[in-house]
Amino acid sequence: MALPELAPETRNLIDGKLVAASNGATFANFDPATEQQIGECADGTREDMLRAVAAARRAFDETDWSTNTALRARCLRQLHAALREEKEQLRAIVVREGGAPVSLTPFMQIDDPIEMVAYWAELAASYPYEERLSDVPYLGRPQGRIVRREAGGVAGLITPWNAPLYLNLAKLGAALGAGCTAVLKPAPDTPWCGTHVGRLIAQKTDIPAGVVNVVASSDHGLGEILSGDPRVDLVSFTGSTATGRRVMERASATVKKVFLELGGKSANIVLDDANLAAVLPMSSFTCVHGGQGCAITTRLLLPRSRYAEGLEIVRKSFERWKYGDPTNPAHMQGPQISKRQQERVLALIEKGRQEGARLVSGGGVPKQLERGFYVEPTLFADVDPESSIAQEEIFGPVLCVIPFDDDDHAVRIANATIYGLSGSVHSANVERALGVARRVRSGTLSVNGAQWFHVDNPFGGYKQSGVGRENGRLGFEEFLETKVIALPSEAGA
Repeated sequence: MALPELAPETRNLIDGKLVAASNGATFANFDPATEQQIGECADGTREDMLRAVAAARRAFDETDWSTNTALRARCLRQLHAALREEKEQLRAIVVREGGAPVSLTPFMQIDDPIEMVAYWAELAASYPYEERLSDVPYLGRPQGRIVRREAGGVAGLITPWNAPLYLNLAKLGAALGAGCTAVLKPAPDTPWCGTHVGRLIAQKTDIPAGVVNVVASSDHGLGEILSGDPRVDLVSFTGSTATGRRVMERASATVKKVFLELGGKSANIVLDDANLAAVLPMSSFTCVHGGQGCAITTRLLLPRSRYAEGLEIVRKSFERWKYGDPTNPAHMQGPQISKRQQERVLALIEKGRQEGARLVSGGGVPKQLERGFYVEPTLFADVDPESSIAQEEIFGPVLCVIPFDDDDHAVRIANATIYGLSGSVHSANVERALGVARRVRSGTLSVNGAQWFHVDNPFGGYKQSGVGRENGRLGFEEFLETKVIALPSEAGA
């Protein structure tokens, strides 16, 4: 597919101005499909991040952004319109810097995230920020109560590289709609998905200076400023569980509110009455976007009574799977984001071999692709549920097939990890599948292929898959504080 020529914004947005790094430094941006440098980006410094935090603090404390719902809704509608105008440039950016297959961009990567901004605009305008509760007696006289929801303050937003525009907009949309000011720290691997949005905010909206700040940097450590600085009231982080623990630890010093959307090791449970020929060919979708998705079902649980039959269907689906150049619409798997990530995935595949799992297909670097950080679609069978590849988040195109004896056994296997982000259940009997889904300790579940992802659905995980929820009213409320005001019952609200 022909993409427009890249024309990204490479400067950071701090206090309403598009600026170079304070020391003038830049860092290189690479296309993971070609391994070639495609440009540079301002390499934000500690001084830049501190200036951004100060600007966000001042904008929250000294402007009416937090209380002017009409302004917030109008500005988000302006941002929505600007994103629509820049849709094809943003598509080119996410494909080139993120290695995202162009075939996925109408969904999670570009089109859907842009339309989500309109949802946040409408929710900002319509949300019931105050509620009057019924009167209650106190010391012989009735009293009234108001429950009031107010903007949480300065929000630190730290985003990963696997769905960069979506996560930037999901966090910014909810935070701004709720009345927070924000400092966005995009991933170093996909900086332009953040800085280009910064340009649109600066040039195409009436968002006041300091309300939104975007600080791209090659330094992962700059995010720790957001989790530790007392001027930041809350942090929203999406990324690995290991880094999430560090964010929570740093935030504890100032007891700030934390939202964490972390790793997953989700199970696809196929019950013994399921139509295997209809269900299992979709198993190769584990490899979508190189398997770089936290909610992807990377463990396939097959009934032992139909294990050989099911495994053969899955093997054939992997053999038919098309992958490679992300600009080719026939491909739904592109490269891993970097050489480092490619090597990590290959090391875990080797560990799977060493621990006794049976390699059915893939397992290495594809010989037909001379450039790019690719990993072959990899299928393991006879996987021990307690082995490394069944317990660790690989974040690569790797599916682990595990046999189970009955429904209870399947649920035990599905729940036997530190994660609880997503999963799916298939059965000829919807009620049976629903019963199993209710027992899996996970934040989202799909029954018989139904799709849970939507802007108004809260998304998040159990256990070490995270804290809190993103999207929907619950995601909006992550950026609000709750205040109760008691008053004489005869007083007006």
